[in-house]
Amino acid sequence: MKEIVISEIQIVPVKPKDGLVAFASCLINDCLYIGDIAVYTSFGEKEFRLVYPSKILPNGKQINCVHPITRESGDLIYEAIISVYKELTEKVKKKKDKSEFEDGRER
Repeated sequence: MKEIVISEIQIVPVKPKDGLVAFASCLINDCLYIGDIAVYTSFGEKEFRLVYPSKILPNGKQINCVHPITRESGDLIYEAIISVYKELTEKVKKKKDKSEFEDGRER
């Protein structure tokens, strides 16, 4: 299998609702952009779940617009996006903690 390079990952956190915590986008091998990947918390095997864009047709049928074909490619995308998501949430948490205690007392 050709090497998959996942870059330019962007995370947009949202107010959590029904497990949805963010939307992500990324660039695959510098030639394919994937946007609107929903990031959900999960209670299953993995800590998070990615939901790829889909479209609902006028007859109500839902079709997938984009999604990984192999488990290996899906796992690579998952690890890359979740890694960036966790980095972002840690930065936000540290910034919040620092602002609460920056003058030596809790606010």
